[in-house]
Amino acid sequence: MTTIREDDVIQSVADALQYISYYHPIDYIRNLAAAYEREESQAAKDAMAQILINSRMCAVGHRPLCQDTGIVTVFCKVGMGIRWEGKLSLTDMINEGVRRAYLHPDNKLRASIVADPAGKRLNTRDNTPAVIHMELVLGDELEITVAAKGGGSENKSKFVMLNPSDSIVDWVLNTVPLMGAGWCPPGMLGIGIGGTAEKAVLMAKEALMDPIDIHELIARGPANALEELRIELYEKVNALGIGAQGLGGLTTVLDVKIRDFPTHAASKPVAMIPNCAATRHAHFVLDGSGPAELPVPSLEDWPEITWSAGATARRVNLNTVTPAEIAQWKPGETLLLSGSMLTGRDAAHKRIQEILSRGEALPEGVDFRGRFIYYVGPVDPVRDEVVGPAGPTTATRMDKFTDMMLEQTGLLGMIGKAERGPIAIESIRKHRAVYLMAVGGAAYLVSKAIRKSRVVAFADLGMEAVYEFEVEDMPVTVAVDVNGESVHKTGPAEWRKRIGKIPVVTA
Repeated sequence: MTTIREDDVIQSVADALQYISYYHPIDYIRNLAAAYEREESQAAKDAMAQILINSRMCAVGHRPLCQDTGIVTVFCKVGMGIRWEGKLSLTDMINEGVRRAYLHPDNKLRASIVADPAGKRLNTRDNTPAVIHMELVLGDELEITVAAKGGGSENKSKFVMLNPSDSIVDWVLNTVPLMGAGWCPPGMLGIGIGGTAEKAVLMAKEALMDPIDIHELIARGPANALEELRIELYEKVNALGIGAQGLGGLTTVLDVKIRDFPTHAASKPVAMIPNCAATRHAHFVLDGSGPAELPVPSLEDWPEITWSAGATARRVNLNTVTPAEIAQWKPGETLLLSGSMLTGRDAAHKRIQEILSRGEALPEGVDFRGRFIYYVGPVDPVRDEVVGPAGPTTATRMDKFTDMMLEQTGLLGMIGKAERGPIAIESIRKHRAVYLMAVGGAAYLVSKAIRKSRVVAFADLGMEAVYEFEVEDMPVTVAVDVNGESVHKTGPAEWRKRIGKIPVVTA
């Protein structure tokens, strides 16, 4: 009978979470590199280059791939022959491993978990508790898969109860464009079909742990209907033309993974969950011989890619920029930002709204007049860093605050990731403001452009506090110009038409 020691579980979970914070799965890197070589859209190719460069930097520097270091999900297969040595439950062992991983002094990860989700939403400060799924199986080993899922992709999860005769393909193709680009494509789609509602969603999440093998499947040919469906969805989703970061291009997904389960004759539950460009998961087995050891990948697995903004990039001084200047910026244009900017996410916007509604002044240092706001919640710095990884968060979550900010604070522009919704775009057009996009999934790379960082307000909000950043040559793309033209509408429409496999729907 195998004896599994408490300390081995804790150490293995902590090590695995540190490991996946800075090492992409190698199958993802290889397939993204291949997609980069195939890509014909320059905007998408540039975005993928930044993701790949960021990934290599993180592998070398052992710092997070993304500032959103995720909510931890753990899948456990517990052998029924195991004997335990320790005083904690398996759930408590796993949560202690999470706690140690996220508070590691050499690579502190961002605490993103809030308790009382329908109420005060107070940060737990150590990213616990994890979401844990357990299954008792034959044998005397403990098999664990850990994943860290960012909010931008998790928030795009979809579920539907189809009629038995309804088309899964039609539902997916109608749904994926509605997900926008906040899930940071190119990534993967996990799909669960059958069972009950909760079973379908769980299968969709589990499917994302499987290795990318779609090109091997296409080469050998499908052996069953489920594999036929995978290939069809892979080809048709990419034919939508959404592309990397939603900018339009050939590759939106690197693979489509599907799991199914018998279901009621009257039902067809279908769940779909995307994995983002910072896909993070690892698998290990404990057999009583000690903590798990994960293989250290070779840097040769990463492609040698260089990227520059190019000679046509416009340099912008944020300290002196004027409305007349931003009116000259064109959708899709690359900018290099230098100077001072403020930051703010959901909680900060909500607090600003409450302060202004009471007729009170904003805190000292929070003056948005003629300035830009960056939607970011950075990782804490370690060693000699100015700031930890500091990539953009999903901008659409701030859409409902956009008109208030532009109307009442004198804000000139915003920086985030992915598209803006109709309400925000109309407000941007009305106020002659702009929205700039930074690449999601390139957080460590972005942080190297930040020269100074300080908290100026709402320190109690942790990573959601308002910071002031001093940046130098921070690369961004003009995503919505002063006229309300959005590259996230024009880019995918253009590439869907170019690919030509799916008709472009016009109003």
